[in-house]
Amino acid sequence: MSNPYRQIFAAPGAKGFSVAGFFARLPIAMAPIGIVAMLSQAHGEYWLAGAVSATYALTNAVISPQISRAVDRLGQTAVVVPTTIVSVLAFIALISAANQNWPVWTLFASAFLAAAMPSIPALMRARWTELFRNQPELTTAFAFESAADELVYIAGASLSVGLSVALFPEAGMMVSTAFLALGTAAFIVQRGTEPKVRHVAGAASVGSAIRQRPVQIITLALIFVGAIFATAEVSVVAITKELGQPNAASLVISVYALGSFLLGLTLGALNLRIPLHRQLLIAVATLAVTSLPLLVAGSSVTLLAVAVFVSGIAISPTFITAFGLIERRVPESVLTEGVTWVMTGIGMALGAFVSGWVVDTYGPQSGFWVSAAAGAATVLIIALGQRTLSGECTDGEDCAMLEPAQ
Repeated sequence: MSNPYRQIFAAPGAKGFSVAGFFARLPIAMAPIGIVAMLSQAHGEYWLAGAVSATYALTNAVISPQISRAVDRLGQTAVVVPTTIVSVLAFIALISAANQNWPVWTLFASAFLAAAMPSIPALMRARWTELFRNQPELTTAFAFESAADELVYIAGASLSVGLSVALFPEAGMMVSTAFLALGTAAFIVQRGTEPKVRHVAGAASVGSAIRQRPVQIITLALIFVGAIFATAEVSVVAITKELGQPNAASLVISVYALGSFLLGLTLGALNLRIPLHRQLLIAVATLAVTSLPLLVAGSSVTLLAVAVFVSGIAISPTFITAFGLIERRVPESVLTEGVTWVMTGIGMALGAFVSGWVVDTYGPQSGFWVSAAAGAATVLIIALGQRTLSGECTDGEDCAMLEPAQ
């Protein structure tokens, strides 16, 4: 049996943009938790750290799809270069504000501007789609991207927290900013795999990708998935500190996505017969159920690590099926924007703020109740959206559900 991953990397330029893109997207994992680690140490308040991190994530959730919409119209290079420069300069300002104890408003202002960071995962998936559009290799490529996202999460989050705890509070954010600048530069200079700008007839009538019902459903669901992620990060940092082992936070966070990474690679080599919308429902239901052990896992670092490992096994299957559905349900002319809306759904703004407040108010262990509630909400959203996500259009009602929202 041939190796499907070897096949996709045989495409010209695939290895190059994949390596560059890996480093360019590390800040996706490093920045949110890096802000929390930096400010919680520098200012000693989790609510402030969570609020600034949420400002960055929520603003990025709003701005990033607009950046990707411009990418669909103008091309990756024309848009990514200036937005990355703005984001890098803003991150430098945020680090300086934390280190020099500038007024609190400068933290929020810097985080707001740093949100101009483009969605590298969306740009990556757009390049894979350009290479393998309407081919079975695209499913494998998306599976690889989801597994790579998990590896980024494993490496990025743990590296960010580890540097901040072991060296100095700003260390994680400094390295994250360097990866953003250098990785994006290496990615964007590879023009051979950059998707061509397609001016599809009737594209103007499509409007924004967020007007498409499948994008709305999946994005809303992944906002709550993002809340699960953010809650895990904030709660783990708080619990390990309470247990007197703050250095263990990076290790516990790293195992969060380990199981999902391995499962994602396995799924990418399989050709499952279950429809994608059903696969997504199974994945989010598993994610919700496996979040429940976290509620009683705060008595030791070992127990916490095991519970966190189990809670992460369904992450990659959720991503693989979500992006597969977007590729099939969204018009080609707004594909990058559609993928970005889904990615920003994982922006973790909701969880970072709510879990930070819950931890400060009720204690570290209480933060995981946010995960449980978010998991239930995710299942409900995907379950109610099954008919739309299936792509069925057998009567007037179903057809209307698949039309752009008015």
